[in-house]
Amino acid sequence: MEDTKHNLEILAPAGSFESLIAAVRAGADAVYLGASSFSARANAKNFGPDELRQAAEYCHARGVKLYLALNTLLRQEELPAALELLQYACSLPVDAVIIQDPGLICMARICCPQLRLNASTQMSIHTPQGVRTLQKLGFSRVVLARELSLAEIHEISEKTADAPIELESFVHGALCMSVSGQCYFSAMLGSRSGNRGLCAQTCRLPFSVPGGTGHDLSLKDLSLISRLDDLVRAGVCSAKIEGRMKRPEYVAAAVSACRHEADGEEIPPQLLHDLSAVFSRSGFTTGYPDGKRGREMFGVRSKEDVTGATSEVFSHLHALYQKERPAVPVDFHIEIQAGAPVSLKASDSAGHTARALGEPPEPALHRAIDKQRCQEQIAKTGGTPFYARRVSCSIGEGLSVAASALNSLRRECLTDLENQRGRRAPIPFSAAEIPGGIHCPAAPPKLRARFANAQDVPDLAAQCELVYIPLFSPLETFETLRRRGIAVAAEIPRALFGMEEAVKRRLGLLAEAGFGDCWAGNLGAAALAVSLGMRVHGGFSLNIMNTPALLWYQQLGLADAELSFELTLAQAAALGGDLPRGIVAYGRLPLMLCRNCPAANSEKGCLHCINPPVLTDRRGVTFPIECGKSGVEVLNSVPLYLADRFVEIHGQDFLTLRFTVENYVEIVKILSSYLDPFHAEKPDFSFTRALYYRGVE
Repeated sequence: MEDTKHNLEILAPAGSFESLIAAVRAGADAVYLGASSFSARANAKNFGPDELRQAAEYCHARGVKLYLALNTLLRQEELPAALELLQYACSLPVDAVIIQDPGLICMARICCPQLRLNASTQMSIHTPQGVRTLQKLGFSRVVLARELSLAEIHEISEKTADAPIELESFVHGALCMSVSGQCYFSAMLGSRSGNRGLCAQTCRLPFSVPGGTGHDLSLKDLSLISRLDDLVRAGVCSAKIEGRMKRPEYVAAAVSACRHEADGEEIPPQLLHDLSAVFSRSGFTTGYPDGKRGREMFGVRSKEDVTGATSEVFSHLHALYQKERPAVPVDFHIEIQAGAPVSLKASDSAGHTARALGEPPEPALHRAIDKQRCQEQIAKTGGTPFYARRVSCSIGEGLSVAASALNSLRRECLTDLENQRGRRAPIPFSAAEIPGGIHCPAAPPKLRARFANAQDVPDLAAQCELVYIPLFSPLETFETLRRRGIAVAAEIPRALFGMEEAVKRRLGLLAEAGFGDCWAGNLGAAALAVSLGMRVHGGFSLNIMNTPALLWYQQLGLADAELSFELTLAQAAALGGDLPRGIVAYGRLPLMLCRNCPAANSEKGCLHCINPPVLTDRRGVTFPIECGKSGVEVLNSVPLYLADRFVEIHGQDFLTLRFTVENYVEIVKILSSYLDPFHAEKPDFSFTRALYYRGVE
């Protein structure tokens, strides 16, 4: 087992410099952190420019890789500052940038093609096609969605074995209820966008399903530390610890436990106890990796969890990172010859060499220095990140050198070596113009409509440019709608866990029957459909917020795309480029895409939507739950409505209406108002303008 784990990277979080030191000294192979802006953990202390440079030098001197998380979605006006940060990261240089925004990805490939890009888990990648596509687009690594099982990771690894790309997976830390990158709950309720690093952790508040515990959006933390060999066998090269908001002691505990396990050593029971005590939510879970979703995965911070983190626990964990970890091997050679300065050379495995000269040796009055004494003295590297792998000596007869002189030479060499290791050549960066401009459609926006149930499509939908129905609706339903004069397209599920082959077969069947259009809200789904020759319409969940993002998806092969509903109407209208685009203009917006249904936390367990469940918050507001084949969506409590604000929508080629829980009569009424918007009035039901006027932070 030791051999299988040997090359597994232990990747640690660092929300502060103390956490960075804790991670490195506890044995991390790599550390990820955020700068003072554009980090998905904006509320961590993070690192300013000077601290970021110090962090890079500190890590590199100790043979530890440094990844910069520049992984928030970006508005058009933020791109210049993000590119400046990217240029600064190249100057350090960091070992890779963890990235989410497709527009910044587009610019990074132009400005700094040699910079390694790691796809953030915020990109919601969970299929072989998603991984393969990112490899073709220049990515070095993909941070996989946390909801994948080990079997599904193994499938992805096998099906992308010919693609030179690494797979990273979480091993310990908090689990979001929603698939990362697909949560809009915090944004909708308080304008604090999780996709922009300001998640308010809405899911940890009281929400209940019938028969639930009252915290039915709160999952336990993941911990797979004792099973690193399972990750390796699944094809994972990097085990990622979550926790940039956590204390240094937590980081040290998690890293130390991983280090023991990765090195084939037993994890000390006291360390496991302290790791659980410093932070947990009613214990830990391996539900996702084991493919065993359900009530056992849910948990909250109990009184016992909070009081378990005693001063004694923190004292134990603090001791884990009080001293330097000697992890860098150094070869020494010392020359001691009569009439010549004492010379010490130190070399590392990366080709760095340091030399120091001292005073010539004195004739020995009593005991002459010998090889053993010399080696013992030079090998005393304690308090540094180095250890002596070899010490070779060339010593003349009858000479004497003080131990203090040898110590001084060793310190001088190691200080120089540490400085050399901390400095690296910058990654080339060439400035480029950011695509912009204004998109001016030639005609008013056309209507599209999405139906959760194909049986609810009214004849009125024939006036829509396109109608989306679920991909796995019976083929006869597609045929019937076409005969009714309705331009019908298939909606590929946003969650495709383990479903790629089934989706591929289904798309092929539809294409053969003459249905060549589909909606895709995930990169992997979009790329799969493009590869099959489909006409692909990108969904809101591709999180497009700027002009280069539209260009990136246009180059991928999309026919058009919905913009993120985290943009205001004005921000959406200000985007340029040629790719036709639109906005979601009606519907109960999906607030979360979940793999473990909230209703699974009820006493009876998930009823597979025999009776579609609802989620209720502490004020009695209800949120419908829409079930799919491999994921469920938590919908907003009220629908978005813009028919009476039609004249305020600019720069859009189409508007999408999303019908979910509406009945047939409601659908006809709403569709009619959008087909004749100049006579539309405020509706007689509760509604929201969503984020189109107030925006997000």
